[in-house]
Amino acid sequence: MRERARGRMCYSVPLIIFMDDVSGNISKQWNKHFVAYMSNGNLPREMIEKEFCVRFVTSSPHASPMELMQAIRDSISAAAESGVDAWDCMNDEEVLLLVYALFFTGDNPMQAELCSQLGLQGNFFCRTCYVGGTRDFKSSLEGYASLFKEGRSRHPSETAEEISKQVRTSIQPGAQSEIENIRRSSGVRDTGLDEVISTIVEMGKKLRGKLTQPPLSESDIKNRLREELQDLLQQREVKDCINPLLGLPGVDIHKDTPTEILHTVLLGVVKYFWAQTVALIEKAKSLSLLQARMQSLTTHGLNLPSFAPEYICHYRGGLIGKHFKSIAQVMPFIIYDLVPSNVLDAWNVIGDLVMLLWHTEIDDREKYLVSCLSLCGLEYYALD
Repeated sequence: MRERARGRMCYSVPLIIFMDDVSGNISKQWNKHFVAYMSNGNLPREMIEKEFCVRFVTSSPHASPMELMQAIRDSISAAAESGVDAWDCMNDEEVLLLVYALFFTGDNPMQAELCSQLGLQGNFFCRTCYVGGTRDFKSSLEGYASLFKEGRSRHPSETAEEISKQVRTSIQPGAQSEIENIRRSSGVRDTGLDEVISTIVEMGKKLRGKLTQPPLSESDIKNRLREELQDLLQQREVKDCINPLLGLPGVDIHKDTPTEILHTVLLGVVKYFWAQTVALIEKAKSLSLLQARMQSLTTHGLNLPSFAPEYICHYRGGLIGKHFKSIAQVMPFIIYDLVPSNVLDAWNVIGDLVMLLWHTEIDDREKYLVSCLSLCGLEYYALD
């Protein structure tokens, strides 16, 4: 590092990498593109969220997320090896930047794909640990209770070995069912090698079929499948073709994909609890009262860009994240006598959760107190 720096100051720059699928244009309703962006993890929160601090990296309607990640990994590795020359405008001198991947963000399905994990489709559905089991086990009292406890942690080397095992199995007889069993039991699936594995499995079925003339021995079939596999892998080793993030230095991809709270909380817990609560209120014919109470609230202490009760009640089945963020903060104050006590208790817990997850700019307890008092038409005075 000293040789590379040549007397210059060195600064570490952690990179936050984001990837998701988006609509590529406006002429079609849905023209799927995968996009990747990066942010400088050293920036303070009020800056890192600004658009000009988020840098576009790549986009493609054809390349898969794993193919794009391979290019991103190569770029990060090259920059980490050589360093990045930059100018420090504050100290008026040239410096050397040493970049590294901090964590990878995205929605839960994308993060599961980055971890080579099946997501909710698998028996072991967590990308971080091995919590879960068969359907029968999860339906039992013991199995259901185990879902609320941390399982054995996943490790990139184990995941890579599971993927290699699936590739090796693809040349065996009955490969398709065996691979499905492996995926269900481990929750591991590498989308980057899906096409390769499927091609080898289908080729094996044809070579072992009755129409093959003359019939081939099992050893000849496996040799031909190995040759085809090497061609598909472009004469590379299997370990060099699996998920590139599993071997990225300094990254444990199973731990470095933090939970994405928009879909997990607002568009998950809050959305579905809102739907059930509205169903109860509609059944009691109190929806107009709910809207009237929403309109009567003062929201000065809630840090909300806008609060549209009429829109929320009219389009109650088609709301988005910002609406649920508002709803979670005000519901306990407007449904206290419209729903059973256990439903009200749940909304109190949801309000606490949302406050702790999003209101982190100032002291959380003070912020929550200001919000509660504001809803009641009272003011908060901080005492020395």
